[in-house]
Amino acid sequence: MAHQTILEFATSGRGTRDITAAVAKFVAEVVHASGLECGLVQVFVQHTSCSLTITENADPDVRRDLETILERLAPDGDPAYRHDDEGPDDMAAHARSVLLDTGLTVPFGGGRLLLGTWQGIYLWEHRTAPHRRKVVVTVIG
Repeated sequence: MAHQTILEFATSGRGTRDITAAVAKFVAEVVHASGLECGLVQVFVQHTSCSLTITENADPDVRRDLETILERLAPDGDPAYRHDDEGPDDMAAHARSVLLDTGLTVPFGGGRLLLGTWQGIYLWEHRTAPHRRKVVVTVIG
């Protein structure tokens, strides 16, 4: 049995946005309505210039440091890039989404996501301008 929704999030430009609570709320609604005891939650972002990740949810310096690492791996405006249709951050954003990923899977049980104490689910915007992003959440149990 599977249940699915599409959540929409506004980003404020490059950086991370914690979407854990929104995903957890949908899982709780599904569990309450269906009686599922355990299963998997698949989360997928429908875009090629942002990504999803599970990372530290307590210290924001972790996410800032990860952004610094990505800046080194996929810098904006590299003259070697051919694709720059939407500006100097265009190809860098695509590269960053490939280095991370556009989907992830989290187990659930007992009516909740089984994330570790310091884990959160983050939508990571790789473009410098704000965007609206669609995230597909599928609960399978």
